[in-house]
Amino acid sequence: MTTDTANADIRAVFFDIDGTLTSFTTHTVPDSTIEAIHQLQAVGVKVLICTGRAPSQMHVVLDTMPVTFDGVVAFNGQYCFDDTDFFASQALDTADIEVILDWLDRHPDVVCNFGEKDYVYFNQSNDLLRATWSKLGKTAPTRYFEDPLTRALDHETFQISPFVGPELEAELVGLCSNVRGVRWHPDFTDLIPADGGKPRGIQRFMAHYGITREQTMAFGDGGNDTDMLAYAGIGVAMGNATAEPKAAADYITDDVDHDGVLNALLHFGVLRD
Repeated sequence: MTTDTANADIRAVFFDIDGTLTSFTTHTVPDSTIEAIHQLQAVGVKVLICTGRAPSQMHVVLDTMPVTFDGVVAFNGQYCFDDTDFFASQALDTADIEVILDWLDRHPDVVCNFGEKDYVYFNQSNDLLRATWSKLGKTAPTRYFEDPLTRALDHETFQISPFVGPELEAELVGLCSNVRGVRWHPDFTDLIPADGGKPRGIQRFMAHYGITREQTMAFGDGGNDTDMLAYAGIGVAMGNATAEPKAAADYITDDVDHDGVLNALLHFGVLRD
């Protein structure tokens, strides 16, 4: 990690989506962010998505942007791909999925999301889910519903997201062998492999591109971005970020609605006026 604004040799920049590219206020991507990404690509810097969203849940945002990203880190690091046939992934262990399903059976009121490569579904709906999706506005993906008991063990599952608070999250994680929770929203946690995470996704692309950690830069705003901001050569927390990613970042920029992405790239000399 660095705070040196004079010698930033950045070759790849990783962007979270919700609260980083998109505004929780306008539910759009600011024009300044889109222009900054175009400028990065014009000078040969790779631009990549690094999000907790599933691949099938990104298009509601990415299709509104006149940008072709060079790669995607989905499911908080567990599913990486680009348009050149590069692909790397890490699914949840079947034994841990069985534990989670058993726990959900004993907590029948808990809403939970199951993420596959091309499909994401909920076990049920309730007022909390409806309120959370309403807050996402037009960036909210379509909701589908299935019985995970008939599907989760037969389909590769990369992320499971129960709508629980920290106490129940700790209880559930403690029952699993290789699972940890990461949060970008107070209403739910994303359960992923304990040895996974956004830094693992960055590492996969570093190896693919032949670049070093010092040549990476990352932008984020939520708790699931904390490890990524600490890992990247330059970690930038948005001004609207929560306390945890701000503490891990090298730099806190302006919020998403006030040109935060562009201002940080100018601050570190990755882009010039």
